[in-house]
Amino acid sequence: MSLFGIILGLVLLMFLAYKGFSIIWVAPVCAVVVAVLSGYNVLDAYIGDYMKGMADYVLQWFPPFFLGAVYGKVMDMTGSARSLGNALVKLIGSKFAVLAVVLPCLLMTYGGISLFVVVFVIYPMGYSIYRAADLPRTLLPGAIATGAFGITMTAIPGSPQIQNLIPTSYYGTTTMAAPLLSIVACVVMFVPAYAYLEWRASQARKKGLHFVADPKHKEIEYDESAMPSWHWLSGLVPLLVAVLFLTLFPLLLENATGITLASNYAIVIALVCGILVCCVMNLGQAKTLLPAINDGANGSMGAIMNTACAVGFGSVVKVVPGFAVLTNIALNMPGSILFSEAVAVNLLARATGSASGGRSIALEALGPQYAEMAAGNTSTLESLHRIASISSGGLDTLPHNGAVLTLLAVSNCTHKESYIDICVTTCIIPLVASLVLALIWGMFI
Repeated sequence: MSLFGIILGLVLLMFLAYKGFSIIWVAPVCAVVVAVLSGYNVLDAYIGDYMKGMADYVLQWFPPFFLGAVYGKVMDMTGSARSLGNALVKLIGSKFAVLAVVLPCLLMTYGGISLFVVVFVIYPMGYSIYRAADLPRTLLPGAIATGAFGITMTAIPGSPQIQNLIPTSYYGTTTMAAPLLSIVACVVMFVPAYAYLEWRASQARKKGLHFVADPKHKEIEYDESAMPSWHWLSGLVPLLVAVLFLTLFPLLLENATGITLASNYAIVIALVCGILVCCVMNLGQAKTLLPAINDGANGSMGAIMNTACAVGFGSVVKVVPGFAVLTNIALNMPGSILFSEAVAVNLLARATGSASGGRSIALEALGPQYAEMAAGNTSTLESLHRIASISSGGLDTLPHNGAVLTLLAVSNCTHKESYIDICVTTCIIPLVASLVLALIWGMFI
C-alpha cells in the first residue's frame, strides 16, 4: 500500500502540475496522500518531514535564487540582455536562434553556475533572441532546459555541477571519471536533443507561428539606435565576470592565501559582482536600476517556493516504507551493476523529483554495495560514477521537478504550452541514453 501511495501521489502531483495548479498547495496534498496510504501520521508528515525538507531547501538556496533573479532583472530592464541577444542573432543569423540560447546555457553551467541561476540570467536574453528571430516564446523553455539541465550537468568530464561531484565520495573517483563514456554520452544526448529543437523551430516557421510577447515580462522601451554601439558588452561582461568569479576566483584565493572558499559563498560573490558590473555599465539608466532590483527580489520568492514545495514532497516520500521497497526493486534488477545503478538512480530521481536528491539517496543506499561488487577495479568504479551522474538527469525532470517549475514560472509558460520540449530533450533522451549506455558498457566489465 505504501508503494501504491508513492505511485498515486506522484501521478496526482504530475497531473495537477501539468494542469497548471499551484504546486504550493498541490505538493502538500499529494504528500498527505502518500502518508495516509503508508499508514504514516499525517501531521508528522506535513509539519515534520514536509516542512523540514522545504525549509532546508530555502535555507540552502535562497541566496542564489534571490541574487540570480535580481541579476536577470537588471540585465533585462537595462536592455543589456536584449542588446546581447540582438548582437548574437546578427552574428550567427536568426536561423540559429536556438543555438544562441543553448550555447550560453552550456557555457554557464560548465562554468559552475547553478542551473537555477542560469534560468534567471538567460531568460531575458533568450526572450530577446526569440523575438528577433520571430519564434514562438513557448519554445524558449525547451532550449534553456537543453542547455542548462543537460550534458554539462551530468555528462561532460570535469563539470563542477553537484550531479558530477556527489559520486566521487562513494567511488573514490574524480570529476573526469570515464572520459570515453562521458564523450559518447554527450554526443548521444546532445545531438538528438538539439536536432529536435531545430525541428520544432522549423515546424513553427512552416505553420506561420510568430513571437507573442509575455504579458508579465516588463521591458523598458528604448530606441536601440540611441544606445552606444558597445551596449551589447553590458550584457556579455557581467556574464563573464560571474563565471570567472565562480570558477577562477576561489582557486586564485586559495593559492594566494590558503583560504578555501565554500561553493555557496562563491556563488553569492559571483552574482553580486555580476550585478554591480551591469549597474556600473548602465549608470546612464540609473532610474531603472532600483525598480529592476525590486522586481527581481519579488520574483525570486515565487520561484523558490515552487521548487521548495516539490522538494518537501520528496522528503515525505523518502520516509515511508514504500521507498525501501522501491530501493530493493532497483537493487535486484537483472543485468550488470551499471544497469542496476541506472535503473535505481532514475527511479529514485523520479520519486524525489530531484537529480541530486535521487542520486544521493540511491548511492547512500546502494553505493557501498556497488563499490564492493566492483572489487576495486578503477575502470568499473569510473563507469559507475558516470552512469550515476547521467542517470540522475533522466526521470528527474518530470512535471513536478523543481527546476522545471522554476523555468516555467520565470518564463510565464504553462506545462501544456512548453513541457513537451523539456520532456523530450531532458527526460526521454537522457533516460534512454542512460539505460542503453549502462546496458552496453556493462557487457565489458
